[in-house]
Amino acid sequence: MLSDFAITEQIPRLRRYARALTGNRDAADDLVQDTLERALRRVFLFRPGKDPRAWLFSIMHNVFVNGVRSPAATRAAAGDDAPEPIARDTAHDGLLARDIERALALLPPEQREVVLLVGLEELSYEATAQVIGAPLGTVMSRLSRGRERLRTLLDTNAGTATLKVIK
Repeated sequence: MLSDFAITEQIPRLRRYARALTGNRDAADDLVQDTLERALRRVFLFRPGKDPRAWLFSIMHNVFVNGVRSPAATRAAAGDDAPEPIARDTAHDGLLARDIERALALLPPEQREVVLLVGLEELSYEATAQVIGAPLGTVMSRLSRGRERLRTLLDTNAGTATLKVIK
């Protein structure tokens, strides 16, 4: 059985991931709350020995996807064009964080989600595939395309981006 502590321990990660997914502090808090409510109602479905983080991210993924599909969520998102800025340590770090945040917002949602799960949350490809309910190859493909798109968006000389040939 999953303890309340094991769930509580994951809240900072859930908040960080939700904020990156939604780009809005209030929407992220709502997403985390909905995720935790669903997890607590269905804690009996958790399989002992499994990673609680992956299980909670799976729930969050489903709540997020269901919310994106609903007409009310579409109307609410239409009024929130720009993501809120995140806290910055220095001016340079702040500019870099802002650029990354904007570039992430430009990625298609399925690529952004995989990039965040693997890059930010450090989930394995297998755990990421479990979270989003997709085959491992799909995760790897979305991650590759997402990373390449991020490189292009962040490159000041985007027109000179080339692929490296590996033999």
